Amino acid sequence: MTDGLGSDGMNGANGAMLVIISGPSGVGKDTIIDALKERHHDPDYHYVVTCTTRGRRPGEVDGVDYHFLDRDAFAGQRAAGEFLEASQVHENWYGTPRGQVREALAAGRDVILKIDVQGAAIVKGKVPGALLIFIVPPSLEDLFQRLRTRATETADELEVRQRNAAIELARADDYDYVVTNETGQVERTAERIDEIIAAEHARHPQRRVEVYSRSP
Repeated sequence: MTDGLGSDGMNGANGAMLVIISGPSGVGKDTIIDALKERHHDPDYHYVVTCTTRGRRPGEVDGVDYHFLDRDAFAGQRAAGEFLEASQVHENWYGTPRGQVREALAAGRDVILKIDVQGAAIVKGKVPGALLIFIVPPSLEDLFQRLRTRATETADELEVRQRNAAIELARADDYDYVVTNETGQVERTAERIDEIIAAEHARHPQRRVEVYSRSP
């Protein structure tokens, strides 16, 4: 389920873009975003911190990796229209804070949103000016090996993620760009994303991305 958009729109300033980065679980999205954060951007990108009901993994920091909420708190924010979208993935809820996106765009900063394919489709429907980038592994077997190696899921969870990954990879054609994250080449992947964003700015310098302030 998702939250609808209401009135009181706000446009991104100076051609600022909402950039959605998606890909199957285990493809390396977090590592790629960490690499993007180390690169110079002027103005710097704003990286959306997603809300989730899933538990924290070792090393994750609340407010940095995710805003970790219990189900009641998440449901309350969702009911109040505070999410641009909210989706249930792998039995947990994930939501994109609407305010973060609007404020960064209004300040003229490109917004980087890491989100699953289900959520990406929802956001694209609400924000047609969003730029969608899909990250793929060199091969499906390579992806499965990455999932097994990180050892953050139970056997049942791993099976679900592998099954969903194969389904998600079939959605690549829904995206504006597809980027292969070659093993050990995360810096090159981050560089490629920067190149895409720069090219889109050059191609559409007056792009205005509209995000609304509340749900009806």
